[in-house]
Amino acid sequence: MVIRTPSGNNIDMLDERSREVFRLLVDSYLQSGEPLGSRNLSRLLPMSLSPASVRNVMSDLEGLGLIYSPHTSAARLPTQQGLRFFVDAFMQIGDLPADQRNEIERQFGATNRDHSIETMLNDASQMLSGMSRGAGLVIATKSDTTLRHVEFIRLDSTKALAVLVGDHDQVENRIIELPAGVTSSQLTEAANFLNAHLSGHTLPEVRGEIDKIRQTIRVELDTLSRDLVERGLAVWAGSTDEDRAARLIVRGRSNLIDSFEDAADLERLRLLFDDLEKKESLIDILDLAEDGQGVRIFIGSENKLFSLSGSSLIVAPYRDGDERIIGAVGVIGPTRLNYSRIVPMVDYTAQLMSRMASSS
Repeated sequence: MVIRTPSGNNIDMLDERSREVFRLLVDSYLQSGEPLGSRNLSRLLPMSLSPASVRNVMSDLEGLGLIYSPHTSAARLPTQQGLRFFVDAFMQIGDLPADQRNEIERQFGATNRDHSIETMLNDASQMLSGMSRGAGLVIATKSDTTLRHVEFIRLDSTKALAVLVGDHDQVENRIIELPAGVTSSQLTEAANFLNAHLSGHTLPEVRGEIDKIRQTIRVELDTLSRDLVERGLAVWAGSTDEDRAARLIVRGRSNLIDSFEDAADLERLRLLFDDLEKKESLIDILDLAEDGQGVRIFIGSENKLFSLSGSSLIVAPYRDGDERIIGAVGVIGPTRLNYSRIVPMVDYTAQLMSRMASSS
């Protein structure tokens, strides 16, 4: 793991005593969330060090911006900079234990049989929440469907339903206005023309093919059929980015609420949830996931979206069969998340999501 340290500090600036005091203090915080004093720390150290000596070391660590005193007592907590330093310099990430891998695969197994993308996303979010005791987060972009078949179904004399069947049996329905006097045979003729020329293309590709086939339309089709095709193409060409907007699924919000006790913290948490519902926030998170390989960790104010609530985000992208990033999975929690346990969990979930997206 690349070491990114606060204030230009690096691990070589800490002697053995300082490293051990700092490591134990952070370990204790991640387990209990409580500050640790010099007397208790001296009992935990593998070397013999008096409480007075521990206090001197803690004073040096405080001068480096790695720890602070939350109140008037001598006990200390890690700062956000200290947590980042600990994650980068001290934390060891191992493989996900076999029982946790089996549990994740078991939950995804039911999803795979179901063949429902929505169920897969919900299960991933719920599973991450349950296993991390934080909030499980899944973002999915609406992928561009490759068209396999187009059909026009008359609704009445003025309207028809354009049925677009995509790969993986995805179906989209669009209502179009019918040209006056169009017959059932012309509906079939127009559908056959579109299937012959546009099948196998995504909707964005269809938009790019429109100008190329306009002359072919004029040559091969009669006036009414040509008008019908043009109207269908106009509907598809008008597809906006909104049609492919990202979806957000968050499960386990109560876990986050339980981890914050102060009323002000709860209000900031509410604002976080409000921000998460905004599309620009989803884009921000996807951008964060895309900026680096594998799992990324953002602690507190390192990410503007979570700075108010003092939360941390562990996030990883997942990809389709063409290695395009199509979404992200992650965990939101307090800054005292068990990073070493959750990072491989998020990473393995992202790998499984990628595998299922590639094979679906």
